Amino acid sequence: MAKKLFLLDGMALAYRAHFAFVQRPIRTSQGLNTSALFGFTLALLDLLERDQPTHLAVAFDTSAPTQRHIDFPEYKAQREAMPEDLSVAIPNLFRLCELMRIPVLKLDGFEADDIIGTLVRRAEKEGFTSYMVTPDKDFSQLVDANTFLYKPGRGGEPAEIQGIPEIQAKWGIQRPEQVIDILALWGDASDNIPGVPGVGEKTASKLIAQYGSVENLIAHAGELKGKLKENLETHAEQARLCYRLATINIEVPIDVRLEDLQRRDFDVTSLQAFCVEFEFNSLGKRMFGDQFKAGRGAAALSTQPITTVPTAPVSQKPTASGEGELLLFPGDEPVTLESPPPLPPEAATGAQLNNAGNTPHEYRIASSPEERALLIAQLGRLSSFCFDTETTGLDPKEAKLVGLSFCWEAHQGWYVPVSQETEESATILEEFRPVLESESVEKVGHNLKFDLSVLRWNGVRVRGRLFDTMVAHALIEPEMRHGMDYLSEAYLGYTPIPITQLIGQKKEINMSEVPLAQIAEYATEDADVTWQLRSLLEPKLREKGLEKVFYEIESPLIPVLVEMEHEGIRIDAAALSQFSEQLAQQINTQEQEIQRLAGMEFNLNSPKQLGEVLFERLKIVEKPKKTKTGQYATHEGILQDLAPRHEIVRRILDHRTATKLKSTYADTLPSAIFARTGRVHTTYQQVLTTTGRLSSQNPNLQNIPIRSEMGQEIRRAFVARDAGHALLSADYSQIELRIVAALSRDPGMLEAFASGLDIHTATAARVYGVMLQLVSDEMRRNAKMVNFGITYGISAFGLAQRLGIPRSEAAGIIDSYFQQYGGIRRYIDETIAFAREHGYVQTVTGRRRYLPDIRSANAMVRGGAERNAINMPIQGTAADMIKVAMIRIHREFEQRGLRSRMVLQIHDELLFDLVREEEAEVRQVVETEMKNALPLEVPIQVEIGVGDNWLQAH
Repeated sequence: MAKKLFLLDGMALAYRAHFAFVQRPIRTSQGLNTSALFGFTLALLDLLERDQPTHLAVAFDTSAPTQRHIDFPEYKAQREAMPEDLSVAIPNLFRLCELMRIPVLKLDGFEADDIIGTLVRRAEKEGFTSYMVTPDKDFSQLVDANTFLYKPGRGGEPAEIQGIPEIQAKWGIQRPEQVIDILALWGDASDNIPGVPGVGEKTASKLIAQYGSVENLIAHAGELKGKLKENLETHAEQARLCYRLATINIEVPIDVRLEDLQRRDFDVTSLQAFCVEFEFNSLGKRMFGDQFKAGRGAAALSTQPITTVPTAPVSQKPTASGEGELLLFPGDEPVTLESPPPLPPEAATGAQLNNAGNTPHEYRIASSPEERALLIAQLGRLSSFCFDTETTGLDPKEAKLVGLSFCWEAHQGWYVPVSQETEESATILEEFRPVLESESVEKVGHNLKFDLSVLRWNGVRVRGRLFDTMVAHALIEPEMRHGMDYLSEAYLGYTPIPITQLIGQKKEINMSEVPLAQIAEYATEDADVTWQLRSLLEPKLREKGLEKVFYEIESPLIPVLVEMEHEGIRIDAAALSQFSEQLAQQINTQEQEIQRLAGMEFNLNSPKQLGEVLFERLKIVEKPKKTKTGQYATHEGILQDLAPRHEIVRRILDHRTATKLKSTYADTLPSAIFARTGRVHTTYQQVLTTTGRLSSQNPNLQNIPIRSEMGQEIRRAFVARDAGHALLSADYSQIELRIVAALSRDPGMLEAFASGLDIHTATAARVYGVMLQLVSDEMRRNAKMVNFGITYGISAFGLAQRLGIPRSEAAGIIDSYFQQYGGIRRYIDETIAFAREHGYVQTVTGRRRYLPDIRSANAMVRGGAERNAINMPIQGTAADMIKVAMIRIHREFEQRGLRSRMVLQIHDELLFDLVREEEAEVRQVVETEMKNALPLEVPIQVEIGVGDNWLQAH
């Protein structure tokens, strides 16, 4: 077998894994952040399965200084301290390597780069093909005929493997080692290597291509001209220093034999326990198959999906060199590990999960009319039962009903197969209609909106109080996962039958083709597990004060969303097509204008080229921000801040808006029209946001950029049902600011709203100390930015960027603002203090958001948590408010027998298909219920409009 050595840059991969999930961290049910550990494990498994290395090790840095730090104290000095969550994860990464029998290599005084460089050079002499697994470009210098740079892919993309041709093409050089010369001239922002002033990547590449090396370039500096010549002559010694800093040491005195890195079998029992401990259930199943979910321990494992190379135990002991330690096969005696936390008792003994195979249960099938009648009679005598639907797909509009399962006692249940024959299916549903539509019987389920939607499309409207375990858990642990399988394993210690066992990994068949006995076991187990989860989650709602938000908001909202999704909205496809053509012309004109302002042609979709135009050619700012890869940052937020500085930036933002509108809406929305109804039916999600706001998908209608003139044109395509209908729009006016006033009880802001003043004008008058009549447009604009920014914890720097004013002036505006609105300052301080003490903040209704980073020692991390603490009660209360209004409006429409229908919710706005002769009554109902949804010490204003399309109505 060919010898394939894979050496992993452990810290770089750990950082990469941690930040891959930074927007939505992976946490255990106990709140432990396992993002780095999960991502690192996933990367290892992908590599082991796909690339089949024969030899493998992970290299880590230590905290000891290296020669680079001695030569240049500023080396990597700009880097922030390691995030706390990642720091906590590192010992567990060592444990993971121990259990996977992967050697960990580290040595004081040397970086992981140096250890890897040393070993790949040794490996070359011993006939290995070596792969350096890292996202770090510095390793390019080590590439040769037998050594490759292996850059892991992102988001499921394959890894990028770079050999000599790829390095030559990327850097424009003849030999990979010339990468050192380029870095010496260009510098490396990630390592704080300064390079030569005025020399960028392209210039460095051209110079090395021409002169071959830094030394030869310095020797011929007299041939250069202008500032480049001057800089090179002045900074020649700095260039030499940078060359030394960028050079990877390939002579590290590390006492390890390559044969000691040979692949070994996993410590199966302990690795299974590790997966249980950190709730890596999907990874456990991937590694150990059904044996993991069955919880039968290592003894039952006959095969492993991942091929390993068994070897005899290593007799050589770990060798210490200097003050550092080289860890070979952690777990072999003797071993020195950086005090990893011990396995908990239940994991150390091989924690196991139960399943259907080892849990007594009684699931029955009701196939005949007589059996169904018996079941229905029993259901009718209950005050509560759990039910679940089995379908041929996940789109309620098109999925066919395959069966119904019921449970009202743990480990007991019924399954009712539903024939695919339309007439027989309708007969069965008619039999169950009375109990499903009974107001007096509570219905329990997991993701009930799906089940209710399936039945709604089949003509059955489920009624009665609802208990959705997915929604309940989203309130109890908003940052966690909420899937039924995950909750079952986390709360019940039980692994449900995976759906892939029925329909295959690639959905080779649908549920209607699964044998009856098999689908009955699977479906009834789902209802059984959900029923058991309800008994555990209900007390937690009570303990955390979440009963009001669950029973009065989220649960009664489910049938409202079901009806809205079923109703859908009409879209004028012809109008969208026309708008798409207009956008295409506009995009073309914008591109020409941007190229004119740039004074050159370039690819607008290339962040690299755009950054060079903005910051090197036009020099819009002196010190532009850069990404971790060293490129100029050109994302939306950066450009918004720079918009006041140059016309080209404003044009680029307009171009991006037009491009997004065309691709995301004008060209895509027509394909979302459902053929059977001729309408678009979006799907609302209740559990995806931590603030309680609804989100929508397929299509996403929440992100239409309605504040721009172009974005508003999209609304023109949303039209009334027919000539007898119009669209009615009802929009909360400045609702978040009104909530700020109510929560802070600030007298000045309460007075402004009570007097009906324009809040931004009133704020400007107070902040600038002038009469209302003397407030200028600029004053109002500045005050408006502060009003909205305060709820997101805006700083003087942020305000200065947004308004294009000096930071000192921005700080003065904020100081004056808080002097005038002392109640808001007090609200912010008290909210942050509450969050620090309790670990969460909450809305008026009691909805909570937990903030584990609020006590972080890292100022940046803590600052982000504090901004969330300030904003969540405001945004969350607004979300709760419109949800309550939706519930009451829907209920009132039903009680009054109105034919008008609520069809969309977009943030603070509701849209209705209005029967024209009902306009007066609908206006009155909508305005009343929206204004009085939550009792607040501030008048609530609702703006209502009517039109043939959404643009006219808004």
